[in-house]
Amino acid sequence: MHLTAERLDRVSPSQTIAISTKARQLKAAGRDVISLSAGEPDFDTPQFIKDAAIAAIQAGDTKYTDVAGTLALRKAVAERFRLDSGLDYKPEEIIVSTGGKQVIYNAMVATMNAGDEAIIPTPAWVSYPDIVSLADGTPVFVPCGQNNGFKLRAEDLEAAITPKTKWVFLNNPCNPTGAAYSAEELKPICDVLLKHPNVWILTDDIYDKLAYDGFKPATIVQVEPKLRDRTITMNGCSKAYAMTGWRIGFAGAPVAMTKAMDKLQSQSTSNTSSISQAAALAAVTGPQDFIGEMVTVYQARRNLVVDMLNEAPGINCHKPEGAFYVFPSVHGCLGKTSAGGKKIETDEDFVLALLDEQGVAAVHGSAFIYPGHFRISYATDTESLKEACRRIQVFCQGLV
Repeated sequence: MHLTAERLDRVSPSQTIAISTKARQLKAAGRDVISLSAGEPDFDTPQFIKDAAIAAIQAGDTKYTDVAGTLALRKAVAERFRLDSGLDYKPEEIIVSTGGKQVIYNAMVATMNAGDEAIIPTPAWVSYPDIVSLADGTPVFVPCGQNNGFKLRAEDLEAAITPKTKWVFLNNPCNPTGAAYSAEELKPICDVLLKHPNVWILTDDIYDKLAYDGFKPATIVQVEPKLRDRTITMNGCSKAYAMTGWRIGFAGAPVAMTKAMDKLQSQSTSNTSSISQAAALAAVTGPQDFIGEMVTVYQARRNLVVDMLNEAPGINCHKPEGAFYVFPSVHGCLGKTSAGGKKIETDEDFVLALLDEQGVAAVHGSAFIYPGHFRISYATDTESLKEACRRIQVFCQGLV
């Protein structure tokens, strides 16, 4: 008897499991392992946000809330969208979910039918295609080359759209590349989307406050207000507010869409944690200056990692505009043999040998639907980053 549903067969097992399992085994055996695979800030949640959560507990704010979130938080999120990007959402156009991932899941399951397509620029966050598949949709991948800064070109988007296209995903800044789009870069993409009135857009802006050298990522509705009625603008507290474990994502969308997501959420998780919502309210309404302090640290780390990786033979590392990842090419290392005797035929071979021989854990590019690269998170302390990059240099110098 087959236990699992057919829809689960459409989901790929996480390609990062082999790396994380091996890293744990090496650590358990006493090896010194530096992990650069985590996609979360190494900063702690600011104290004023923690204090708001504690105050909510003490005040007895421990009951169910509206499925879509408390009115106070939805109003505050709408105001945050206005302040940050000039977007005009009403509280009834805002939904709060248990992390940004639930926003995406709700949107896809609430709208996709079998045969519907979702265009996903690659490299892409690992969860997008699996969520689309679980919703009976078909992921359509559009590769975005390093020679264009890993950004989607308007002509490639146009070529990928078919009568079956229901959604286009945009992640700005992007996980895993850190690529971010300016208003000027989004304009031709918006022009393509204006020609296809049945296509919806999901823009995942979760990293939008983490951008460097004065760069300001734009967002779809800000650039082209005519697309407002078919765009979900997703954001959350995880990255910019160092609140990954609090599980707060939110989105602005037309009322019909937020109602559909609310209906689905009411029969899955219902409301997200009332305590987390109190913390999120403090986060989006409180002082924002600590974000700039984090960005300063991240920018220095990014520069360090890019410079050191580009000194490693066979590696070419593009300098990204945002997020806290770099996505270097290892094409110059493929076909070689490591000092430990491992043949490096693929990006996965590279990261497994790097972990085995130098104790550095990273994620191979194939996990993000983009082979020949690997992802490093620089959301870790500077000294560990320096040592990890030194070990990567040694590893690459040992390839023959």
